[in-house]
Amino acid sequence: MVNLLQLRRSLLLAGVFFILGVQATWAKDTNSSSNAQILVQSPIPTSEIIPVTGVKANPTTKGVEIILETPLGEQLQVTNRSTENNFIADIPNAQLRLPNGNAFNFRSEKPIAGITEITVTNVNENTVQVTVIGENALPTVELFDGDEGLIFAVASTEAATQPPQTAQLEEQPASETPPEEATAQQDQPIELVVTGEQDGYRVQAGTTATKTDTPLRDIPQSIQVVPRQVIEDQKANRLGDALRNVSGVITTTGRAQEGDGVIIRGFGGPFGSLDSFRRNGLKDGIGPSILADPINIDRIEVLKGPASVLFGQGSPGGTVNIITKQPLPEPFYQIEGTIGNFDFYRGTLDFSGPLNEQRTVLYRLNAAAQTSGSFIDFFDEQRYFISPTLSFLFGDRTKLTLETEYQDTTSPGYFGLPALGTVIENPNGKIPLSRFTGEPSESDYNIRVFRVGYDFEHNFNDQWQIRNAFRASFRNFSGLQIGLSGVEDDNRTFNRFYFDNLEDFAVKNYVLDTYTVGKFTTGNIQHQLVIGFDLSREQTRTDGIFGSLAPLDLFNPVYGQPLGAGDPLKSLQNNDALGIYLQDQITLADNLKFLIGGRFDIRSSKLEDEIAASVTFQQDEAFSPRLGIVYQPIPPISLYASYSRSFQQVTGTTFDNRLFQPERGTQYEIGIKADLTDRLSATLALYDLTRSNVLTSDPNNSLFSVQTGKQRSRGVELDISGEISPGWNIITGYAYTDARILEDNSFDVGNRLENAPEHSFNFWTTYQIQQGSLRGLGFGLGLFFVGERQGNLGNTFSLPSYLRTDASIFYKRDRFNAAINIKNLFDIDYFATAINQFRVYPGDPFTVQGTISWEF
Repeated sequence: MVNLLQLRRSLLLAGVFFILGVQATWAKDTNSSSNAQILVQSPIPTSEIIPVTGVKANPTTKGVEIILETPLGEQLQVTNRSTENNFIADIPNAQLRLPNGNAFNFRSEKPIAGITEITVTNVNENTVQVTVIGENALPTVELFDGDEGLIFAVASTEAATQPPQTAQLEEQPASETPPEEATAQQDQPIELVVTGEQDGYRVQAGTTATKTDTPLRDIPQSIQVVPRQVIEDQKANRLGDALRNVSGVITTTGRAQEGDGVIIRGFGGPFGSLDSFRRNGLKDGIGPSILADPINIDRIEVLKGPASVLFGQGSPGGTVNIITKQPLPEPFYQIEGTIGNFDFYRGTLDFSGPLNEQRTVLYRLNAAAQTSGSFIDFFDEQRYFISPTLSFLFGDRTKLTLETEYQDTTSPGYFGLPALGTVIENPNGKIPLSRFTGEPSESDYNIRVFRVGYDFEHNFNDQWQIRNAFRASFRNFSGLQIGLSGVEDDNRTFNRFYFDNLEDFAVKNYVLDTYTVGKFTTGNIQHQLVIGFDLSREQTRTDGIFGSLAPLDLFNPVYGQPLGAGDPLKSLQNNDALGIYLQDQITLADNLKFLIGGRFDIRSSKLEDEIAASVTFQQDEAFSPRLGIVYQPIPPISLYASYSRSFQQVTGTTFDNRLFQPERGTQYEIGIKADLTDRLSATLALYDLTRSNVLTSDPNNSLFSVQTGKQRSRGVELDISGEISPGWNIITGYAYTDARILEDNSFDVGNRLENAPEHSFNFWTTYQIQQGSLRGLGFGLGLFFVGERQGNLGNTFSLPSYLRTDASIFYKRDRFNAAINIKNLFDIDYFATAINQFRVYPGDPFTVQGTISWEF
């Protein structure tokens, strides 16, 4: 159970942090009424959303004017809610949209004397926000209509005005213009740049759930997003660390595991589901079996529940979609270095920009090199990563992106510790958590991954577009893996096995996805149609020896034992899949939306065993439906309900040679999505999820299986993310998960599913000082609670609950960033996951890392 002293310390830190934030917010609110000036009365809500197709900033004799380009400027409704030094104007009947329909944001730092920053952003699906931040006082801003659109005239606070500079991307700091260059830039307008709909800790739109840029509040399913800013603030060095920020998601990764697996809503298995990971919307079958380096991750989208309609077979618990960084139209250069305890050293670079003057050829280069030791004896790791990307813009409507990745990771093969002596009492005492169960001189495990692909998008017009994407992925393993397989009567000597790769254990994965998105109306009903198909092939080659080696006394280990004779394993397996899908998002009224979709899949598997000289083949077909409804009684509130199904192929035959049917997942979900403020949103979801056709032991023939198993997960999840007040961000969630066996021939009905805690809680918040001499200084606090979990389906042992506390202190000013991040602040002992009774993975002890980065 959780140590009460640690719990009190953690809650005390959380309380202090909350009080500081509330005081800062109250202090700002007490001064806001004297500075706020109402330009226009609060507007009457309207269903007419006016597109703003461009933003320009032109210098004037008094300062600068911001032009929101639209032919309907006189119809824009403006509400002023300025506070302190911040002029803030909301336009609740507009959206920033490029001519091709994509969303964008606009930003310029220090455009004129006395003005710190000007931004124009989409704060939700029908509101544009204009913000002008003054250095020492509330800026003077005049509003009037012009031939080009709505104009905000911003006056400088000094007599000698300074010409505006070129606006920078959200990821890039603005550079100050030297005085000698001011005249040369006098007539240059501020350029419009695309930054997407991501703002700090809140992401307003995603592509995972619908393959369209639909606002999350209009999708009848729980979708949570971990944005880039959270990954950077927490200094997450692997995918599993970032996924801790999503309710109902349990990472099945310990410090020394080679991969990143997840369990979502109780389902996913000890390594997660290989079919539940996506990369830019394409299946990534090798994703959880390697460490995904976060240097190339822009955000992580988690779609909870079945998602087979758009993505084919996968775990019923959910889908993880990694969105990678894309090339930028403005030059951006960042280098970063990190050092920490356990001999941790990491360096990264992120370069991007145009390759020609027309900015039609863009590039991005991400690279990382990392070496580290561990609290585990004899364990060290080296990781190298590089990802070059090119984008070609053919006019305003066509884009082609070429992307490659290469990652090389070397570490000892580590298979954890036994439950006996860690989470189960052992008469010999406790096994040290640092104990290594392999052979230090033999355990050298290398994983190499190479990905290459393209993404082609073309907009025929404002209503219709097509996307065609392809990726080939190659994963190679080499080296020796050693694990535990049993225990002798003395309870201290454990039997071991090994697998030695004679040649590379290779996986090749090819994925092609093509779909069309179209918008049209039938009478007064609006439709957004998605129709497409995808093809995939996965080839796995195994060539090695499986055998045993001398047992090891884990209380007094003697290493250097020879490998015993083993049996050869040599096989080739091909999995092919074809899926055809259709989805329609129907808008009956501004506040009433439906989603309906279906998918038909054909999947085959062929296994060639070269040792047994046998070939087995299986083909399955499956249809997966999806239905949903969203009702918005008032604009900030969305009530939704949905029904969806998933499938997974199960290979093999019954005793009488009948093929197994695909596993099915069926989910019913209802929920509420709310915009608590313009920058803070919440989702409350209730679900009932059933997994059927689960393999279980044949009661009449113990060497075979039958598909009579059934498992169910019911639960409640709450997620909140965004900005509470200027500088104060939060991402937090709570999950209640009741995941149990309903039917089984091997395990008792009512047993809990492995690694699925009944209660879990995640909390991360940062506050950065906005003004004064300490401006840029910030603090972060994280609390991660995971309740007691069963270690296997038999429920013969469990992992105790734990509460881990993380903290950070950072400084961000102009182009310079520095941070100190502490994980497991109170150095508690805990266990991250259990694969079986001989593979329990301890969590990281107290870890501190210091980071410095520079943008130029």
